[in-house]
Amino acid sequence: MITRTLFTAITCAAALTASAQTADTWTLDSCIAYATTHNISVRQSRVQQLNSEIALTAAKDAFLPQLHGSASQSWAFGRGLTADNTYADRNTSSTGLSVGLQLPVFQGLRALRGVEYAKADLAATLEQAEATRDNVELRVISYYLQALLSRELLTVARNQAALSETELNRRTILLEAGKIPELDLIEAQSQLAQDRMSVVSCESDVQLALLNLAQLLELPAELPFDVAPLDTTSITFGNAYRLSPEEIYAIANSRNHSIRAASLSAEAARKNIKVAQSGYIPTLSFSAGLGSNYYRMGGVTNESFGSQMRHNFSQNLGLSLSVPIFDAFSTRNNVRRAKASALAADLQLESTRIDVENAINQAYAQATTSRAKEQSARSAMTHAQAALAAVTEKYNAGRATPTEWEQAKTTATRAEAEAVQARYEYLLRLRVLDFYAR
Repeated sequence: MITRTLFTAITCAAALTASAQTADTWTLDSCIAYATTHNISVRQSRVQQLNSEIALTAAKDAFLPQLHGSASQSWAFGRGLTADNTYADRNTSSTGLSVGLQLPVFQGLRALRGVEYAKADLAATLEQAEATRDNVELRVISYYLQALLSRELLTVARNQAALSETELNRRTILLEAGKIPELDLIEAQSQLAQDRMSVVSCESDVQLALLNLAQLLELPAELPFDVAPLDTTSITFGNAYRLSPEEIYAIANSRNHSIRAASLSAEAARKNIKVAQSGYIPTLSFSAGLGSNYYRMGGVTNESFGSQMRHNFSQNLGLSLSVPIFDAFSTRNNVRRAKASALAADLQLESTRIDVENAINQAYAQATTSRAKEQSARSAMTHAQAALAAVTEKYNAGRATPTEWEQAKTTATRAEAEAVQARYEYLLRLRVLDFYAR
C-alpha cells in the first residue's frame, strides 16, 4: 500500500512537471496520475480510511486501564450535631482527594472481537479506496478517448468544409465563365453552410469533452486545458483480449478491488455478529483507589492539613462481576441487526460479482463488435475515398454531375467518421478488458 502510494505520488509529480512544461497539454498517464490523487471521490475514500484506522486504534485501546483523579471541597454553615450529641452553631469545611484505577479483566470477549472486526473493516476500507481509484481511472480513460474522438471528428468536419469551400470557389469561376447555371452555385453555398455548421457543432463537442475531463480531474475552470494525441504504440493492453470472458472474470474475481472490498466487508459483518453476541457473556473488572481528606470545624482546635491527610489516607481494592440476566432484549436486538447487516453484505458481494461479470462480458462483446466494425469501416473508407477521387476526376472532366460529386464526398466523410469512432471504441474496450485482467 505504501509502495503504491509513493509510486503514485512520484508519477503525479512527474505528470505535473510535464504538464507545466507544456503549459496546458496533458497525456493520458498524467491525467490518470492526477485524478487518482485529486479527485473528490478519491479524497473522500482517504477520509474513510482514516476513520477506520482510528476505529482500530480505539478498539485496541479498550484493553487499557482507566485512571482518574478527583478532588472535592464542601462547606457547611449554621446549627449542626456535635461530637457530644448536642447541637451548636459551627461552620465546617471538608476537602477530599482521591485517585482511582479501573482495569477490565474480562470483557466477555467484546474487546478482542472488536479488534478483529476493526481490522477486517480497515482491510475492506483500504480495498474500497483502491476500487475508487480504479473507477476514477476508468472514467478518465473514457473521457480522454472521448476528447480525442471529438477532436478527430472535428478534423473530419473541417476537411469536409474545406472541400466544400474549394468546390464553391470552383463553381464561382465556372458561373462567371457561363459554364454552369446559378443553381449549382447556390447548392454549393448551401452545402458549405451546412459543413460549417457541422464544424461549429464538432468544436462544441470538443470543448464539452475537455470540460468533462477537466472537471473529473478537479482542475480549476480558468486553467487552460488540452490533451495530447494518444500514442497507441506506447500503450500496453496486455493479453486480455486473447483470454475468454470466463478467464478474465476468474482473474477479476480474485484481484479486482471492488470484489475484494465487498468480500472483506462481508467478512467484517460476520465478525460484527460475534461482537454483538459478546453481550451475553459476563464481565469482570478490577478497581483500586487511593484517597484522603481534611476536615475543619470552626470554634475547636483542628489538626493541620498535612497531618489529617496522612492520618486519613486510605486504600481500596475491588473486583466487580457483571452477569447479564435481562437487558430488555438489547443484546438480542443487536445480534439481529448484525445478522441483517451480514446478509446485506453477502448480497452486496454477490451483486458486485455479477456487475463485474456483466461488465466483462459487455466489454468483450463490444470489443469484438468494434474490432469487426473498425475493419469494415476502414475498408469502406478506403473504397469511399477511392470512389470520391474517381468521381472528382470525372467531375472535373465534365462527365459527372455536382450531385454525384456531393454524394461521393458525403459517403467518404461518413465512412471516415465511422472508422474513427470504431477505432476509439475498440481502444476503450481493450483498455477495460485489460483493467479487469490485470
